[in-house]
Amino acid sequence: MFKDHSFRSAILSLAVLLGLCAGCRAAARAPIPAAASDAVLAQKPGQQTAVFAGGCFWGTQSVFERVKGVVATTAGYAGGSADTATYDQVTTETTGHAESVRVVYDPSKITYGQLLRVFFSVAHDPTELNRQGPDVGTSYRSAIFSSNEEQRKISQAYIAQLDAAHVFPKRIVTQVVPLKGFYDAESYHQHYADNNPANPYILVCDRPKIEALKAQFPELFQDYKGK
Repeated sequence: MFKDHSFRSAILSLAVLLGLCAGCRAAARAPIPAAASDAVLAQKPGQQTAVFAGGCFWGTQSVFERVKGVVATTAGYAGGSADTATYDQVTTETTGHAESVRVVYDPSKITYGQLLRVFFSVAHDPTELNRQGPDVGTSYRSAIFSSNEEQRKISQAYIAQLDAAHVFPKRIVTQVVPLKGFYDAESYHQHYADNNPANPYILVCDRPKIEALKAQFPELFQDYKGK
């Protein structure tokens, strides 16, 4: 949406101060139901990858890096091609990319379905089409980029389960599409919420998500200890 990062931060900070960021506050509600169809915990430690898009990647990363069983997180771009995977290009809303987060996790400690539960519960609003709070455009869409057939089936089944139960007041608009490539975002975007905790946008839009994670999933919450 904004071509210049510093300009974007200034405008969004102003939006926060004016109270326009209410849409990206984490809802104060009980956790949504667990996925009825899920992978089983692995018998041995290992690493698997999940990629989620849910608005500005600052907040999404700040949530998942605090989930037990998550080994590493990276802010980046998915949905478009490698030659358009830069912030300046993605913010033109013409590249097909969505701001995304790659989550590397240990399947012996947390399941893909549990990650989805966090994604739908506190990381973003899955009923908002092509926006989250003040961020508007397809690069802020809700999407799950599945790495394999199992992830696709679990994601689609969970969306159907939540919609059938009317967990949200509106239908879920989250896309479930195959992961064709993930491209790391610029270094200054990595762990941005942790490196800029006093930023008004972070305080209003992202900090409540962390608090919601801690309140709704205390058994999964861990303090972020840095890179």
